[in-house]
Amino acid sequence: MSAAALPRIFVAGHRGMVGSALVRALRQRGGAELLLRTRDQLDLTDQAQVHAFFAAERIDQVYIASARVGGILANDTYRADFIYQNLAIECNLIHEAWRSGVGRLLFLGSSCIYPRAAPQPIKESALLTGPLEPTNQPYALAKIAGIEMCNAYHRQYGVDFRAVMPTNLYGPHDNFDLLNSHVLPALLRKFHEGKLTGAERVAVWGSGQPRREFLHVDDLAAACLFVQDLAPEQWAALPYPYVNVGCGVDVSIGEVAQEIRDVVGFRGELEFDRTKPDGAPRKLLDVSLLKSLGWSASIPLRRGLEETYTWFLQHVAGVSAQ
Repeated sequence: MSAAALPRIFVAGHRGMVGSALVRALRQRGGAELLLRTRDQLDLTDQAQVHAFFAAERIDQVYIASARVGGILANDTYRADFIYQNLAIECNLIHEAWRSGVGRLLFLGSSCIYPRAAPQPIKESALLTGPLEPTNQPYALAKIAGIEMCNAYHRQYGVDFRAVMPTNLYGPHDNFDLLNSHVLPALLRKFHEGKLTGAERVAVWGSGQPRREFLHVDDLAAACLFVQDLAPEQWAALPYPYVNVGCGVDVSIGEVAQEIRDVVGFRGELEFDRTKPDGAPRKLLDVSLLKSLGWSASIPLRRGLEETYTWFLQHVAGVSAQ
């Protein structure tokens, strides 16, 4: 196949944790021309810029990995930013993908779309069956809108726009900021800094009792390529226009904190700060639908944590120590 005949794939948000994992997976597989744009080159919240980009490029596939993301504090503090920026990004990308004739699109949602009190493990059928977790409701509503938008464009225009709902993610290129990050990278950084300073204890937000499912971002990228490669008739036969992506196993925050402490080599104690919010009591996805199609996660949590800490030491710790 000549270079000119290669499918052109746009990965929106290629510098983020999920987008960079998608780029790694696509480059490893080969056989495609990747279209990558930084935020300075293309503001995805600007409708005119997105329209001009899609009009100028012959794009065959789109992966929407660009999003405003963060942990409990960030979601609860920047509620307007989270709903506006995520709605703008997905509206612009989905609409322009349809208008320019993109053949296939994959939208990445989040497990926070499901009701706070959804039965565990959470099935795809739980969507819109109850109230959301209040701390991240604006973000969740934006992601729900993205799912419905893909389905609406499919039903009205017949386009092949799909959606996946990942569980909690971690891995290279994560956000390790102590205030705005998710629980796993925040704990990793806390334990690392505690190790450097010889701290006697490290504070962990909340009671440590909530349970979470953690999926390595490279597993998610593999699942995305798998879903995108499904034949149209396979995807159309599914009971929902989206599918859960996870490992199917959860651990308590206290357990994952202990695991991270061991990986980092911190010798002090854990101190649970019960004045901080726990968030949802449990979030475990039912991944039986994706397993029935032939895909399962392959990276164990311990190995994933070790690889993530190695990446953190190489790309973050050295910079922050200067």
